[in-house]
Parts: sequence; C-alpha cells; structure tokens
Amino acid sequence: MKITEIFKQQKRTFSFEFFPPKDEISALDFGINIGKLINLEPSFVTVTYGAGGSTQERTFAIVDYLHNKIGLTCMAHYTCVNASKEKITKDISYLSDIGIENLMLLRGDPPQGMKGIRLNPEGFNHASDLISFVNKLGDFCIGAATYPEKHLEAKSLKEDIENLKIKINAGADFLVTQLFFINDLYFNFIELTEKHGINCRIIPGIIPITNYNQIKKFVQLTGAVIPEEIISQIEPYQDNTEKTYQIGLDFAIRQCRDLLNRGAPGIHFYTLNKSRAAVEIFESITYEIKKSRI
Repeated sequence: MKITEIFKQQKRTFSFEFFPPKDEISALDFGINIGKLINLEPSFVTVTYGAGGSTQERTFAIVDYLHNKIGLTCMAHYTCVNASKEKITKDISYLSDIGIENLMLLRGDPPQGMKGIRLNPEGFNHASDLISFVNKLGDFCIGAATYPEKHLEAKSLKEDIENLKIKINAGADFLVTQLFFINDLYFNFIELTEKHGINCRIIPGIIPITNYNQIKKFVQLTGAVIPEEIISQIEPYQDNTEKTYQIGLDFAIRQCRDLLNRGAPGIHFYTLNKSRAAVEIFESITYEIKKSRI
C-alpha cells in the first residue's frame, strides 16, 4: 500500500526508521527489536543505508523481508550520491519488482573519508534531481527530507524552503523532518512552508537523547539546537547510563505529546535499531490518545 493511501485512512501516522545490521550480533538485536515493534502495528517503516550507498544490498534485502515476509508497509531509502542513470534505473526497477511502492529519495552523504559532495557527472546533485528522474520511472509514493532548522549547507531558512519547493514540484508526496528538540521551530517551519505553497504532510522526526555523547554528535551532524534544559539535566549524570536514558526518554515523551496536542500529523521515530526507547515513547503517547477518547 502506498503511504499516501495510509494518510487518507489515518489522521496521525506512527512510523519507525531502521538501518541494516552490520554483523551477526547486530542482526540478532535487529530481529528482536523488529519483533517488539511489530506488536505496535506501525503505520509504516523505513530502511536506510550507509553513506555513499554502503550497505545498499542489505537494505534492499531487509526491505524485501519486512514487506513480503512480515507484511509491513515499507519505504526504502535511496540516495543519488555517485549514482548513474543506469544504476538508478536498475535499482528502482528491482524495488518495483519486489513490490515496493514507497521510496524515500535523498541526495545522501559522501562515502566515509571523502570530504564534501562532488558533482555527479550525470546531474544528480540534489534530491530534487533524483525525485524528478524516479518519478518518471514508475508509479511510486515518494517521501523526502526536510530541516526545520534549515539544512547545514543552506545560507538561510528562506533559501532552504525555496529548495524544498523544488523537491515538491519534482514529485515528492510528503516530507519527514530531520530530528529536532524545540517544537516551536517545527510549527514555525510549518507556517513558513504553507506561505510558500507547500501543503503536503510534514511528519516530525524524533529521537530521544539517551546518552550524553549523543548531544555533541547530534549538534555536529544536524545543526539541531538542543535545549539547555536537557543538557543541564543530563550532564551531571553523564556516567549513569540508566539515569541519562530516563531523562532523555521523559523529554522525548513530553515533546511528542506536545507535538500531537498542537496538531502534528504523527511521529516518525529514528530508532537507531534500538527498540526500547521507541516502544516506551510510543506506548506512552498512544495511551494518552486512547485515554482522551474514553
């Protein structure tokens, strides 16, 4: 089923993102986590892969398994860094052949060790280039990424939204945000996109900060602003794994509740292949939703 069809049935969607396990032990953990999350009956799941297209084969295998063996509505990530028209056409044809109707199309990150993005000789230098090309290859539901605090490479939020409009015009059906921690930034972003004529569903992407080292990593990779509130709470307990986990979990639960109460169309959970936090957040917020209907 296309995710756009799910949107017609569900006012709010709850989805989860995974990445392929790297070794046998990770594969075991992945299987356990999938088993836990299946019980939550997610609206859909997405599977990503490493920088520069690494682990792509494993991504395709997992997408095939989750979609055709488990029965989940599955979205495959696909990036165009270093990709040719021939390779893109072949890969998208394969995904179509195994029944995948949903694609998350991204520019992607350069391979490890490479500094900066090199121009693609066949013209796939932006996600919009990939979206436009794939949109002509078949009848897919296409998702794309967006950044409430602007992409790190954009000169301004205005420029970033103008580029986002190009993605929509190229054929993107909906958007999922990069992680963020301040909800006002998301809702301000929604207002700006609507003023620019972007009216598709924009799903907030959420990840809990469950250890202190994640804070610096998130800031470096995404430019996301982390509230002083959570930094000051976690810092004294940075060597206490369980305490930092609980602080980050409680903050994420409050963030998700506030997003939904203010009208967000669901939550997309970046699981980092760890089910515990995603399960606890999901169960907490859905309990509140069910309770409010009694």
